[in-house]
Amino acid sequence: MSHTDAARAVEAVWRIESARLVAVLTRMVGDVGLAEEFSQDALVSALEKWPDEGVPDNPGAWLTTVAKRRVLDRWRRDERFQRRMVDLGRELAEHDGRDAFDAVLEEGYGDDLLKLMFVCCHPVLSTDARVALTLRLLGGLTTDEIARAFLVPRPTVAQRIVRAKRVLTRRRVPFEVPVAEERDVRLASVLEVVYLVFNEGYTATSGSEWMRPELCEEAMRLGRILAELLPKEREVHGLVALMELHASRFRARVGADGDPVPLAEQDRSRWDRLLITRGLESLYRALSIGLGEPHEPYTLQAAIAAEHARAAAHEDTDWERIAGLYLVLSRVTGSPVVELNRAVAVSMASGPVAALGIVDELREHPGMVGYHLLPAVRGDLLLRLGRRAEARTEFERAARMTRNERERALLADRVRDCDG
Repeated sequence: MSHTDAARAVEAVWRIESARLVAVLTRMVGDVGLAEEFSQDALVSALEKWPDEGVPDNPGAWLTTVAKRRVLDRWRRDERFQRRMVDLGRELAEHDGRDAFDAVLEEGYGDDLLKLMFVCCHPVLSTDARVALTLRLLGGLTTDEIARAFLVPRPTVAQRIVRAKRVLTRRRVPFEVPVAEERDVRLASVLEVVYLVFNEGYTATSGSEWMRPELCEEAMRLGRILAELLPKEREVHGLVALMELHASRFRARVGADGDPVPLAEQDRSRWDRLLITRGLESLYRALSIGLGEPHEPYTLQAAIAAEHARAAAHEDTDWERIAGLYLVLSRVTGSPVVELNRAVAVSMASGPVAALGIVDELREHPGMVGYHLLPAVRGDLLLRLGRRAEARTEFERAARMTRNERERALLADRVRDCDG
């Protein structure tokens, strides 16, 4: 096997196995930083040996065995590591620790994976750190890949990850699934991170590309894992439904030239019907848990996305229903961004005059300072009312605010629309 083929095989296996390996090792050694260190040792060993020996029949087990040896070697030669294991209540049994380690590996790893998610998304970490650590440990992405995905310097991402692991160690964050009220708070943090990753892929905040589908795929993978591990959590299914319904539009959201295509102009025959079906099934699953009507943020957003998915054409959309759902969502979240989206739905259901009042109230909201979609929406409403000069000013303001080149080009087109 060539070194190139081996490297590709290692990368593919690592994407699949790394989260499981880090999760199991974290349970064993009680420290996510040490767990990743041992996992990386196994990865390096694979890169060194597979070109000559070939890919093993069970590559995941091969990586686990190598990591196990690294832990045992460290345990035998490092007194400080032995003391640390005792302090953490995870002392290796027997004379070489082999029996204890084998026992750990034989247990199911679903709980470990869930625990690792809760650790990576712990509120003691900053949002940026949570996202980076999740993609690193649960997604198996390299530091370079994360840096490219979010268009930030590699050293910045590396520093976030290192600091995050230090904070988790210093704060002695337990490797566990939280209980009672803390569980809801922590689960909300996990869902927030997954959705942040998806959103960055769905509409890139900066750069030359409108979308980064690989981030959306990773977020959906994490969401599906969560749904399997937490089948009775309504909002987990709501988030999966939301992501799948949005992802169904991928092929129609970008034109041949790479420019974004607005929802009203998309060719709906290009929407992915399989993803729509899966998204609707996830939504029904969410609605079957609890009272039936959506009253939680992700499930509400999924219900809105479902209305678009059910409409065969843009003019068939039930905008009154969508506006009503946005009203409930706005009350639940208190988010000015949600209120802006409600204004768009109101404009489609009742006309631009009714929506303009909502948008004008948002201009005074401190949370909307610098948010480019506010002047973009206001410009659209003004243009529909024939107030071209005012609309032009709003589109120009929005174009100056956005950091995405494709979106800036789209707004420049809207400026030209104002010029007739």
